[in-house]
Amino acid sequence: MQLFVNDLTVIDCSYLCPQRGIVGESWIVDIVLDGALNEQSMVLDFGRVKKQIKRIIDDSVDHKLVVPTEHEYTNVTYHSDDSSQWVDFMRPNGKSIHLFCPADAFAYIDAQEVNALTVTDYLRAVIKRELPGNVEGLKLFLRPEAIDGFYYHYTHGLKKHDGNCQRIAHGHRSKLQIFLDNIRQPVLEKQWSDKWADIYLGSSEDQSELTNLLRSAQAKQAATAATHVGYSYTADQGLFELSVPKAENYLIETDSTVECIAQYLADTIKQQVPDQSVQVRAYEGVGKGAIAYA
Repeated sequence: MQLFVNDLTVIDCSYLCPQRGIVGESWIVDIVLDGALNEQSMVLDFGRVKKQIKRIIDDSVDHKLVVPTEHEYTNVTYHSDDSSQWVDFMRPNGKSIHLFCPADAFAYIDAQEVNALTVTDYLRAVIKRELPGNVEGLKLFLRPEAIDGFYYHYTHGLKKHDGNCQRIAHGHRSKLQIFLDNIRQPVLEKQWSDKWADIYLGSSEDQSELTNLLRSAQAKQAATAATHVGYSYTADQGLFELSVPKAENYLIETDSTVECIAQYLADTIKQQVPDQSVQVRAYEGVGKGAIAYA
């Protein structure tokens, strides 16, 4: 007997990619369980599936930076207190990426690259350890949202958030809709989606000189003021620091909540078309977002 749950949850995370840098991603999760009926004549109670398996997924990868431990660029060093870690992703040509964060901000995948298949394999192994004995098989499917327009991948951190959004390198794959005088503008949507493809959206108040960061030896050697931007803040979960290539960074004056992102886009576009009304619908992952006007 098989039990299926579509749209079980959405994973919002970021991952390290040799070509693209830090990539924000949103995967919709579908699941199929295969097993014998239990004493309740069920494979597993739907309520338990939704709560238990969603919790495992959230704890394992959601709102984390997913790191490919087998890639040659990856270096992981533990801080002396064992609660924080350095992750250095040594991309060449001034594009290295460096982080110092609480350990819970990272998910380590034993693979050379992070993609839907390697994350699926990782999650399947974690979930199977916690399923009851009558569940013999587990199929997990990660899929991106089908978007009939333009979208961008972005990574950010929200230091004022009291949940896992405070992690400095988590992200989303998000669609974007722009209207001028209530008419959809696909050309503008493409322009901004191209501008913010695989971008880190940083807040100016979190920016820090690289020399003030608690950097690893690799970071001190590879990241310079000419090539990188530094960010640092302390949130409820601890100290978060990041050095990211300038070419893959976009700085805004406000926080990078989806509300602020939508308003930033509306205000910036309004400067170019002062005689027209502007509406921006900015999404944060799948099925949620903010609407801003200018």
